Amino acid sequence: MSFKVLSAEIAHETNTFNIYPTTLKSFQDRYLLDGTQALATRGSQNTELAGMLDVGRDHGWDVTHVISAAAGPGGVVTTDAFEALAAPLIAAAAQGQWDGILLMLHGAMVTDFCADGEGEILRRLRAVVGPDVPVAVTLDPHANVSTAMCDLAQILVSYTTYPHVDFRATGRRCAELLQRTMLGDITPVTLRAHRPMLEEANAGRTDIGPMIERHAMARAFETRKGVYAISINGAFPCADIPEVGPTVLVTCDGDSAAHRAIAETLADDIWDRRYEALNVYVTSTGAAIAAKAWNSDAGPLVIADYADNPGSGAYGDATNLLAALLDAGVGNACFGALVDPVAAKTLNSHAVGEQVTLNIGGATAPDIGGGPLCVTGTVKWTGDGRVVGSGPIMGGLERSFGETAVLEVAGIEILIVSIPHQILDLKQFETFGIDPAQKSVVALKSMQHFRAAFTPVAGRIIVCDCGALCTLDYASLGYKNVPRPIFPLDDGMLV
Repeated sequence: MSFKVLSAEIAHETNTFNIYPTTLKSFQDRYLLDGTQALATRGSQNTELAGMLDVGRDHGWDVTHVISAAAGPGGVVTTDAFEALAAPLIAAAAQGQWDGILLMLHGAMVTDFCADGEGEILRRLRAVVGPDVPVAVTLDPHANVSTAMCDLAQILVSYTTYPHVDFRATGRRCAELLQRTMLGDITPVTLRAHRPMLEEANAGRTDIGPMIERHAMARAFETRKGVYAISINGAFPCADIPEVGPTVLVTCDGDSAAHRAIAETLADDIWDRRYEALNVYVTSTGAAIAAKAWNSDAGPLVIADYADNPGSGAYGDATNLLAALLDAGVGNACFGALVDPVAAKTLNSHAVGEQVTLNIGGATAPDIGGGPLCVTGTVKWTGDGRVVGSGPIMGGLERSFGETAVLEVAGIEILIVSIPHQILDLKQFETFGIDPAQKSVVALKSMQHFRAAFTPVAGRIIVCDCGALCTLDYASLGYKNVPRPIFPLDDGMLV
């Protein structure tokens, strides 16, 4: 039997504290592709789309993929952008007779009219296809999964890794469950357990720590009759919305009480171990002191500028860490990517080798991340910031920093870009003439994803909270819409 399957990819992680709205251009800056374009550029890479297509070929599906769209994490998605992205999916859903639908979402989209972007997509979809067509959804484990999402989709499957390296495998897992549902072998629902926290203690980190044990428990639970997928979501804390926080999802059928007990057991573990943080966060000054003292014989010291990570919706232009490194006289280093389109444009008007004095960074929120730095340096590289990745996350996929330049200031090569992206691939430096493996110090704007590519070359990794928008000092952000009490804003609370 050849099933007709509709698919779409619409992904955004919304930082509601970011002052810049996410527009349609924001999606175009990362990728906004029609079905044909998406199949050509993403259909054979490490993507959920590729995983779905693998399964579709195995089972002879007739797949209609209508859109692939993602923007870098940022402020709330505008109504215009949301409508433009949702329209092709809803139109296609209304025009065909579908055996199943598979959506590749993030799970933490907030719009300027709705706190639950994914729930709104699913509500509109159900309005045209009815309640019975099976809908499967892949999610990022930093999803803030709502009750509506679980009510409106039978199957929800999150990645199991952070750094996220199992995109394609997740697409396969989700698609296989959709195949079984369309055949009538299973009739799944997804149960949800939630705890009153902004996020899991380590943001869902899976390379070390308690999440390893939880996933081992989840895989063991999945061997039980009627349990098909268990998803453990660390949540996205930079969203001031009513349904924020870590969730455990069990996609299952049969004995709902027993299956719910599985979800609650894992959720209890997240709550009970809420103080077991793995990262030790140093200040910008502390990071600079460590950098100055570092012996690079074992490899570079990698400093993750955690709080200014564009991958969580920070602005990427904070200068506190860079200023501290310059003040400490740290040399043979690189720093990036610093988001400053004005500086990037200015530097592109100069020839490589020229000495230039200008202000860089610090334009958006100087009170929390550090203001503009006036520096004098040598232009080392200018041009278009197109990158094709080679690492575990980005391998074969393309992103663009827009107009880009490298400025060397006092022994630090600073990557200055126009479009914000977190650093998660060595090619994001190497493409622009910077070799991280040969540096004594590598300072990069990322939280966790960088580890997939940079751990093999690093002598040591430290994490810096420079005070920027994604600071761990949550109380400073001014939450208004999250339910209270909630951990850690209300420490000492009981469940």
